[in-house]
Amino acid sequence: MTAAGTRARVRAELTREIADVARRHLATSGAAALSLRAVARELGMASSAVYRYFPSRDDLLTALIVDAYDALGDTAERAESAVPRDDLRGRWHAACRAAREWAVAHPHEYALLYGSPVPGYAAPETTIAPGTRVGLLLCRVVADGVNRGEVTAIADDSDATLVPGLGDQLGLPPGVTARALQAWSGIYGAISFELFGQTNNAVLEHAAFFEGAVDRLADLVGLPA
Repeated sequence: MTAAGTRARVRAELTREIADVARRHLATSGAAALSLRAVARELGMASSAVYRYFPSRDDLLTALIVDAYDALGDTAERAESAVPRDDLRGRWHAACRAAREWAVAHPHEYALLYGSPVPGYAAPETTIAPGTRVGLLLCRVVADGVNRGEVTAIADDSDATLVPGLGDQLGLPPGVTARALQAWSGIYGAISFELFGQTNNAVLEHAAFFEGAVDRLADLVGLPA
């Protein structure tokens, strides 16, 4: 391996180590308290050395957010791809179930994505594409149903509330777009209610409750039973 290749490998390994330590700090201190100095101290590095990899706390937060979105997206896409293409509702359930299971296994990373905003931090545009992977996956399932004539567009006033052109971006026609967006937000609402303790005194079996919610949302977008 060339010297340049060795340096690149070392840099990649140190970047990964910094991110791993930062994720542990999320679990113990929360995103708002994330500190590059604290991360450097745990790694036994000088703060100035860590700043060569992440120039600021916000850069580190952005890297953690993108990594978490991509991990969530990978998990949902892998589960959905294992279901036969003609089983629209099965694909929908597989993607949603995988998203919930990832969230339950990684609650602090999920909280970084969908919990309280971090004071003073504004997510850059580089987080948009990773952040929409699961939602776009669900929209593709619905779009497949439309293209095959199994999902019927039903016009209602909800479409008028959307940003013009959103349906084109999502690959969905009028009469379906608003319902798909409502279902997308409902799925994350159900996951967030569970992870943030909102259903602790109301739901006994969260996995089964979630499956029921996912099924009702599949009804909302018109997926065949």
